[in-house]
Amino acid sequence: MNEDTEFDLNLLPVVLAIAEEQSVSRAAQRLGWSQPKVSIALNKLRKSLNDPLFVRGSHGMTPTPRALALIAPTRDILTRVRDNLLARESFDPATSGRRFTFALSDISEMTILPKLLAHLRRHAPGVTVRSVTLPPAQIAAGLEEGDIDLAIGYFPDLKARNFFQQRLFAHTFICLVNSSHRIRNKHMSMDEFLSAGHAVVSAEGRSQEIVEQLLVKNKIERRVVLSTPHFMSIPFIIAATDLVVTVPYAVGESFAGTAGIRLVQPPLEIPKFDLKQHWHRRYHKDAESMWIRSVVAKLFAD
Repeated sequence: MNEDTEFDLNLLPVVLAIAEEQSVSRAAQRLGWSQPKVSIALNKLRKSLNDPLFVRGSHGMTPTPRALALIAPTRDILTRVRDNLLARESFDPATSGRRFTFALSDISEMTILPKLLAHLRRHAPGVTVRSVTLPPAQIAAGLEEGDIDLAIGYFPDLKARNFFQQRLFAHTFICLVNSSHRIRNKHMSMDEFLSAGHAVVSAEGRSQEIVEQLLVKNKIERRVVLSTPHFMSIPFIIAATDLVVTVPYAVGESFAGTAGIRLVQPPLEIPKFDLKQHWHRRYHKDAESMWIRSVVAKLFAD
């Protein structure tokens, strides 16, 4: 090889095409190129390898020993690339053993996972799911590196240009009290809200910030008796105390069947928030990513 010339691997298919077609014009047709483009590519190869590569013979273009040495590895490389590309394009969930990793808040786990797992059991029985709860910065890094396939929930930090998002549905908020609480109406008054003791959930999810920001904006100070990072303990705490907790409606709905729990409307209108699925642009056209996103959208988009 000429040491002063950088070798262009993109030209290798030309060697294979000419060798198998024994003609520059037929090689051009096979590659979908013009004949002059193939001739230019062949000249570049000859210059790079310092070898004629093909000479005209009685049966067309005949490869030199140098060209013959290139044919087998070139065919192997192109076959591997083609097979891998086709394998990605023909992703079959019914036979796949793929594990998908989702970044989910407690709320998203409660609203997303049961229905999603039921769908996968029917249509992709070999597919498994891993759920992680991480700080926003780690979620962004995980999506970019491919360690996380989708972040589903309320993630306002994932707005950079490298991320795509799709809205699924909107959530609002509800208050939970125990069934014998002195607040008896379905709609709590502001006086009742302010006089009650409150439990506050401070989880990794960002949705609770909406409530806190609204209270600050309206200069409303409540009496916080308990602060906890866990939603799962809330129904047991509320059922056993006279505390009030304000949670996303899906959480309240999930706990509505728990003994000793009642749902009560808060005294002020709390803005709704959108739950979305987020993914990195690196995987926007990935067949497996496209499939799982379509499943999530089909199951949950309103």
